[in-house]
Amino acid sequence: MTSPTSEETKTVDAGAGTEVPRQGGFLAATLEELKLVVWPSRQQLFSESIAVILMVSLSAATIAAVSRFFGWASSQVFR
Repeated sequence: MTSPTSEETKTVDAGAGTEVPRQGGFLAATLEELKLVVWPSRQQLFSESIAVILMVSLSAATIAAVSRFFGWASSQVFR
């Protein structure tokens, strides 16, 4: 069994029973995390956006075609 690290434990104020805020606060921790993000290049963002738009359009067209086919088929059967 391993013991928790200092990051995993919460510091509690013994008198009030509330958590003591970390040094730097939420905004500082958020900015530190954002520095670790690997942001895509403009070309990569553009090409992946185009790929997503094309796949969504293709999926919508396929669903519409299947729906129209089954609508037509049911109108032929239940005439």
